[in-house]
Amino acid sequence: MDLTIVWAVIIAFAVAMYVVMDGFDLGIGILFPGFTVGKERDQAMNAIAPVWDGNETWLVLGGGGLMAAFPLAYAIILPALYAPLTAMLLGLVFRGVAFEFRWRDPAHRRWWDAGFCGGSLLAAFAQGITLGALLQGIHVDGRAYAGGWWDWLTPFSLLTGLSLVVAYAALGASWLVWKTEGRLHDDARRFASALLPVFLLLTAAVSLATPFLEGQYYQRWFEWPGLIFTLLMPIAYCLTALLAWHGIRRGTDATPFLATLGLFALTLVGLGISIWPDVIPGRVDIWQAAAPEKSQAFMLVGAAILVPVILAYTAWSYWVFRGKVDEEGYH
Repeated sequence: MDLTIVWAVIIAFAVAMYVVMDGFDLGIGILFPGFTVGKERDQAMNAIAPVWDGNETWLVLGGGGLMAAFPLAYAIILPALYAPLTAMLLGLVFRGVAFEFRWRDPAHRRWWDAGFCGGSLLAAFAQGITLGALLQGIHVDGRAYAGGWWDWLTPFSLLTGLSLVVAYAALGASWLVWKTEGRLHDDARRFASALLPVFLLLTAAVSLATPFLEGQYYQRWFEWPGLIFTLLMPIAYCLTALLAWHGIRRGTDATPFLATLGLFALTLVGLGISIWPDVIPGRVDIWQAAAPEKSQAFMLVGAAILVPVILAYTAWSYWVFRGKVDEEGYH
């Protein structure tokens, strides 16, 4: 068993779980100004209140796992992306504080609502910029970052930042379609129908630009056998997008969210095809960045215990709060 591959899969799984599970939380925060002040905003909050805090467990697992299992990658990525990563953490902290204080400080609730929206928007935009900066390449000299402070700030990274903001907003709207009733449910359908085409357009723009950032990206997608994926991925994406659109317009309440998750899954698969087996695209692969095998084996024991526990309590919380939310709460 190649423990390096095992740990790469664990970290990729943790990141994917975070994107999926915290994505709709952030999306609802981004959409928050579009909800009516009062019961509609409270209803949107109640739709994520039981699960939002636990969703960030996956971010901790992904970041901590990267530091422990691939220390070289962590040592290069962190100084290269200090600014967007710090902005992301500040956004998540401010979002969490605003989430709690809006209930306990009604006199200043409009400010906490603004903080909840601003923190969600900042965190989502910073995550997208981080992804874009990683994809466009990090300048490495030997075993250290050799670029400048502002290398992460490019038109492509801004495009990926905007794309992720819209994608999270679409995911949040589809979650509210599934989990709410009444006026908020109708508003969420309108938001989802408006956001889905923008989501698809921005994703297409990022996908078309990515192969020209690095030579290996172009080879993976436009040379055999990667050409197969170049033909199949657009077909799968279009079919999933049609399913999402049908669900938003006239399908069951669960269909828009599940189909939007399918779009996220296809995007993550495409990302994996582009960069695998590198952890820093075009610079450092997973074996070069890996910790010693004994360290990986020691940590794997803990992961083998903790990951099933996290999955179990996450599944249980979603099962307990599986109903819809009206103006009074879950039922």
